[in-house]
Amino acid sequence: MPAQSRRVSDRRRRVGPRLLRRGAPAAALVLLASLTPRAARPGEQPLWEFGLGVGALVFNDYRGADTTHAYPVPVPYFLYRGKFLESDRDGLRGKLFRQDRIELNLSVNATTPVRNNSSRAGMPDLRPTLEIGPSLNAHLWRSADSRAKLDLRLPARSAFTVEAHPHGIGGFFAPHLNLDLAQYAAATGWQVGLLAGPLFAERRYDDYFYSVAPEYVTPTRPAYAAPGGYAGTQALVSLTRRFPAHWFGAYLRHDSLEGAAFAGSPLVKRDSYWSGGLAFVWMIGRSQRLVESDE
Repeated sequence: MPAQSRRVSDRRRRVGPRLLRRGAPAAALVLLASLTPRAARPGEQPLWEFGLGVGALVFNDYRGADTTHAYPVPVPYFLYRGKFLESDRDGLRGKLFRQDRIELNLSVNATTPVRNNSSRAGMPDLRPTLEIGPSLNAHLWRSADSRAKLDLRLPARSAFTVEAHPHGIGGFFAPHLNLDLAQYAAATGWQVGLLAGPLFAERRYDDYFYSVAPEYVTPTRPAYAAPGGYAGTQALVSLTRRFPAHWFGAYLRHDSLEGAAFAGSPLVKRDSYWSGGLAFVWMIGRSQRLVESDE
């Protein structure tokens, strides 16, 4: 049997790219025809798939900011069904441990840089940050046909600034319930994702975003030392669909800072706000090698 057709045991969740980052060439549809592999048997999927597309995002500079931006963005689509590494709509994850009910994964997240924000006038710009750490995921319930799945996810990440000399800014904990609903048991059809949960941050994390040092005090911006602790709640709904040669995705997120430990910061201008985005991707290629999948 040729090496490209050997099967590797693996299980993973349904797909979807991050609604961020790089762009799409117009030649993608031409290339797609030459890279489409042989049809997979039920339970098998390509080891990897990728595509490029365009999208739009609307979001605040940081949680609690009163400045909102809308950006057209290039969008990558990369899906990897590796034995120890996965990439899907939940981002890049290393699979550290897996049982029928429990998984221990590697969780990665990031924040964008903040420049020229009026509330922070005269203060240093906020560098982009990278967050990385383990996520313990418990599979609470599955429907008999696997069209509905409820998970408890417990990501705990350490955050670092992205710059020439990175420094740690503390930890972030985002426990949440995640419900996935599928139109069909297979990967085709519409997919709906629902996520909700509280947020918690260490003092150093909140200090980076919300503290005001004495040298940056103004008549309308008093000094403030963020204490860390409860950081509000998040709720998110996503809608995706994979077509033979395209992928579509959209999400809407609501953040509430009511009762957050840093709510008294003069840099917090909104205690409740919405953000969202959508993307359309052209599929370019996929692996000839097939792996077993629970899609």
